[in-house]
Amino acid sequence: MIHLQLMIVCAVLVLITLPGTVELALVTIAGILPPSDRSLKRTATKIAKLAIAIPAHDEAGTIVRCVRSVAACAIPNLLEIQIVVVADNCTDATADLARASGARVLVRSDPSHRGKGFALKFAFETLLSEGFDAVLVVDADSIVDANFLTESVRLFRAGADGVQARYVVLNSDASVRTRLMNVAFMAFNVLRARGRERLGLSSGISGNGFGLSRDTLEAVPLQTQSLVEDLDYHLRLVEAGRRIVFADGTRVRGEMPTGGRAASTQRARWEGGRVRTAIDNLPRLLAAILVKPRLIEPILDLLLMPLAFHVSILVVIVAMPFMFARAYAFFGLILVIIHVAAGIIVGGGNRGDFAALLSAPFYIVWKLAVLPKTLQSARSAAPWIRTER
Repeated sequence: MIHLQLMIVCAVLVLITLPGTVELALVTIAGILPPSDRSLKRTATKIAKLAIAIPAHDEAGTIVRCVRSVAACAIPNLLEIQIVVVADNCTDATADLARASGARVLVRSDPSHRGKGFALKFAFETLLSEGFDAVLVVDADSIVDANFLTESVRLFRAGADGVQARYVVLNSDASVRTRLMNVAFMAFNVLRARGRERLGLSSGISGNGFGLSRDTLEAVPLQTQSLVEDLDYHLRLVEAGRRIVFADGTRVRGEMPTGGRAASTQRARWEGGRVRTAIDNLPRLLAAILVKPRLIEPILDLLLMPLAFHVSILVVIVAMPFMFARAYAFFGLILVIIHVAAGIIVGGGNRGDFAALLSAPFYIVWKLAVLPKTLQSARSAAPWIRTER
């Protein structure tokens, strides 16, 4: 009886991790293969008027740096640009500092509807009504590469529905935790996005350094209250047949919290939001998979747990007395190692990033300790909480 119960538990654990293992195999193999020449739409998209929206809630400490970074970008030919800061429910000098830096400021005051999703919805509706052809989104704690605008506009003009730049960590040298977060970002936001791109799939939206064409925003308006509005919105874009193109040649770098409390709040919000999004969307996506096979990869991605949890379950399977399951778990663990290493390589990492992996077991323990907060953030009524920096 005990052996049968253990076998059932083992089978359940294998089934829980299997979609994630398949997803990692797909995007890792595709991400390290040579690029293919995939053309976009046959008809070019007119991009003559571009807005760069910077959602900001009490970001007085970073907003000037962000605006100046965007303002320093090379500007594509025949393009009118406008840097627009959305001062969302701010209680500090964010709006004044943004204006002094040369940005236009949209002030939004609605304490009952707080969060980045609401700020972006407000910005998109305002800017579309003013005739902008596309909108790029940059977080207020970030800086962009000098070619961010030229690369994004090049892809838009080639017919992209939307674009996503490489999104990595700005202050990766600040602590071991931020270094490990950058390693995770290189795997999650670079390798996986590159893999999807090379498979001809939508590369995904990472929430920072992305852009959407006017046609896309009008066809699929942003209507989300999710804590991970980027993931939720991207699922709806894929359902509608839209594709985000990976702008592999440019970057946005965001500042990550270094303190344990701030970092745990951020991770719990992100990962709890992913759990909530999976709960809310999987039934509908699974029901539509036969008529929309393009949903297979987004479903696999939703079922892929954070690597810390994925690895922890695989380790448990290794300890079980079933040879087939143990062989699967060993394969899964080796695949994770390859995935992370490939992420560092294609993400432009260095020996310091590989050395930081020695601290990964402690990082996994920390992530497991954050699990109660993560589950709390997965509640449908979970509040939006700003990450302190």
